[in-house]
Amino acid sequence: MIKSNNILETVKMVDELKFDIRTITMGISLLDCADSDGEKSRIKIYDKIARLSEHFVETVEATEKEFGIPIINKRISVTPISIIAGACNDVDYIKYAEILDKAADVAGVNFLGGFSALVHKGFTKGDEILIRSIPQALAVTNKVCASVNVATTKAGINMDAVRIMGEVIKEAAYLTRNKDSIGCAKLVVFANAVEDNPFMAGAFHGTGESETCLSVGVSGPGVVKNALEQVRGQDFTTVCETIKKTAFKITRAGEVVAKEISRRMDIPFGIMDLSLAPTPEVGDSVARILEEIGLEACGAHGTTAALALLNDAVKKGGIMASSNVGGLSGAFIPVSEDEGMIEAVNRGSLNIEKLEAMTCVCSVGLDMIAIPGDTKASTISAIIADECAIGVINQKSTAVRLIPVYGKTLGDTAEFGGLLGRAPIMKVSSFSSDDFIARGGRIPAPIHSFKN
Repeated sequence: MIKSNNILETVKMVDELKFDIRTITMGISLLDCADSDGEKSRIKIYDKIARLSEHFVETVEATEKEFGIPIINKRISVTPISIIAGACNDVDYIKYAEILDKAADVAGVNFLGGFSALVHKGFTKGDEILIRSIPQALAVTNKVCASVNVATTKAGINMDAVRIMGEVIKEAAYLTRNKDSIGCAKLVVFANAVEDNPFMAGAFHGTGESETCLSVGVSGPGVVKNALEQVRGQDFTTVCETIKKTAFKITRAGEVVAKEISRRMDIPFGIMDLSLAPTPEVGDSVARILEEIGLEACGAHGTTAALALLNDAVKKGGIMASSNVGGLSGAFIPVSEDEGMIEAVNRGSLNIEKLEAMTCVCSVGLDMIAIPGDTKASTISAIIADECAIGVINQKSTAVRLIPVYGKTLGDTAEFGGLLGRAPIMKVSSFSSDDFIARGGRIPAPIHSFKN
């Protein structure tokens, strides 16, 4: 039974505290769309996405209106395209990106993820072609998102892929230079990528997933911050309990809506990703939660401990609320999408080195960080390698979404618009990593990977 006080509490979360369902993502398997003829393959892809997503957006919007809980994004994730396109003889996969973009437009979704490759242990022919195609694909499409998994705890780090991705990011930045290099905002480099992540730009529909499914990302940084305001000055046990109880409520509310959409569309319910995903709006910030815990500014000493507490408590509360928790789940720290993070960078309390330390305990990694456009590809690759090492050693997902903004440097700001927000250009080390990246090969898996 849903009690009246639960309804009133949810209304307050929505109206005053910016609670929302950040995304409903429809996963679609394209395994049956592979064909030796690329044109036939693309026709199959378009037809399948258009058919399965025909009533997706209208169903989500009708449910949103009925329940009164905002659903911000409607998205699609597909099987990694390198797997599908690898069956044909095309020399590049730009046309695959274009047909995905067209399908996303017809479906009416915000983004489509899955222009992806999994190369943590090596490259197939399809992987190599897809990776070379990424910069142009992101330049000629609006809604297509790309991701490349270059490391896992079981396989180690593919340093050849790490080197190449630094070059790919630079090229993507140049090709979209007239839009503050926004192409890079649609590209994620992963270690230990998960198959059921509903958030962009890293979402893809894993080969272990069902034919179709609906996965959900709920978010409510403002709700958590408000709850913590009620326990100011109390000890950490109270803080943890407060976050857990709040995460429970957020997750339960989101799951009720998500399962109803799943029922109406007759599509299996996938997972609840209960990540706290911020937006550029005031009152919807993870950084402000950390400051509410007791920090003068995000990035001050104690930030990593506060984030670890937050991440763990969110997961504990969410897991109690749902048997379908998956994805990344925890707390995101994208700089450009969090007004508190932006202010912390501008105040000088937050830098890339501190952000890297924070990624050891958060949901993902270095996310939506703008850096000088003249940053060398080898430096970007070295930053990716550092994040991969954190993920591989700690057996967690880590990722890098760096944006070397062409023509901009320290003191400038990149403007991306919408949920992508804006980002102050952050300083990177001026010391060279050239010889380190030039070595190539593979950093072996850590000793604790050998579990069976």
